[in-house]
Amino acid sequence: MNSNEKITKTDAREKISLLWVVVMFNMAFADIVGFVHPGSLEDIIAGNVGFELTQGLLLLFSILIEIPIAMIFLSRILNDTANRRLNIFAAILTAIFVIGGGSATLSYVFFASIEVLCMGLIAWYAWQLPKRASAHDLVQSENVVPSAR
Repeated sequence: MNSNEKITKTDAREKISLLWVVVMFNMAFADIVGFVHPGSLEDIIAGNVGFELTQGLLLLFSILIEIPIAMIFLSRILNDTANRRLNIFAAILTAIFVIGGGSATLSYVFFASIEVLCMGLIAWYAWQLPKRASAHDLVQSENVVPSAR
């Protein structure tokens, strides 16, 4: 691998990690702005959210929110194959959570649109990470005859 390939791989990992940071800030501020909507905090405190808030459901939400948090770090340390697979899976799963778990308020739709766009970019950058060389590629590279100087 030459130095240009290392820079490209490093740049992709940094972009993916930073996009997860953007997703997290948008998720947090979507909730904060949502709490400001008149009556929303009172409804949450009273348990009027459209479904029963159980400990198990809150744990599930916590796990789903932990995925993007963990991906900020994991996208920088995982090998290319694991990075590609996990980032694509995490981006799809988190996008489903964002789309399915939100409200129809204009502020939420705005934040969710930014989040989904970022997750699309995450999946695209992850897809661009170098794929592991196959055995056929390795054999072909060993059989290359060096050119005469």
